[in-house]
Amino acid sequence: MRVETVDISTYGDLLPSAGVEPFHKPAFLRAAERHTASDLRLCVGYKGQQAVALLPLFVRERPFARTVTSPPPSLLIPHMGPILMPASPKPRKRERVNGKFTEAVVEEFVGDDGGPLDLFRMIGAPGYDDPRPYRWAGFDVESAFTYRLDLDVPSLDQLQKEFSSSLRRGIRSAEDLGVTVDVEGIEGTRDVYEDVVARYAEQDEPFGPTWSYVRDVAKSMGEDARTFVVRDPDGNYLSGIHVVYGDETMYFWLGGSRGDYEGTSVNSYLHWKIIEDAYENREGIAKYDLVGANTERLCEYKSKFAADLVPYYTVESGGAPMTLAKRAYRFLK
Repeated sequence: MRVETVDISTYGDLLPSAGVEPFHKPAFLRAAERHTASDLRLCVGYKGQQAVALLPLFVRERPFARTVTSPPPSLLIPHMGPILMPASPKPRKRERVNGKFTEAVVEEFVGDDGGPLDLFRMIGAPGYDDPRPYRWAGFDVESAFTYRLDLDVPSLDQLQKEFSSSLRRGIRSAEDLGVTVDVEGIEGTRDVYEDVVARYAEQDEPFGPTWSYVRDVAKSMGEDARTFVVRDPDGNYLSGIHVVYGDETMYFWLGGSRGDYEGTSVNSYLHWKIIEDAYENREGIAKYDLVGANTERLCEYKSKFAADLVPYYTVESGGAPMTLAKRAYRFLK
């Protein structure tokens, strides 16, 4: 196994033909790099002349520390990590590619020649289900969870029957109130962003991502990003969600702040219209990722969709330096 870094065009050509997450797509990676102080390194693992693994890394050099992350922090990217593309579908071949690629990446980017504050942090996508090679290499590995709703069903009616009764009731109530949900352009995206910022301010918490970054993602992703806005019968903004699309999975990426109207929260209806749009208009989208199942308060609502609980893994340098870095750079925000 040898690892090379390639340009964004070559990386895009090497991506598999199906199953790519939105956060692995060149347009998203370009936008992320423009809004971080890190340099994007697109790593390719080769077996002979065949590319068998990909990994976007964001590397930042400082006088007192070198950080290697995938994804970069504070940009609303839930995960990134490796893409494995073994020539054979056999599990042992995939394990071998995973192990050899991990060894090569660690040697190249987080080897033993760095200083005591050289740090590595990676959050793999749910499809990356074997982080053992990183544990064997001395990194800390922790599991986390997200909810993924299966949209590969015979009908939307059948899908909604699996929802909790309170969720179905909320959807019907919003419909009866005459609110509307439409896909809007960049001004709608701005409304969603400002709504989220205001919600964080109410809780005395900062919201890290800037409007220029969110706008850049929305414009760069083209048809792979859409903003759904719910308005009252008079056209007043109530709530909104910005969705990003991979090949098979769409993500609740930004928004969903409180959207009360006439005593009814309209967010359940908003999610339903997003699901309906994907089911009817986005061929290939088979999952809706509700992004996160790790906060008890939020899980109480998300679990009402009867989505699958899916694990993913965080890999990071261990010890006191990493603990200090988390505090200093807010890696966990």
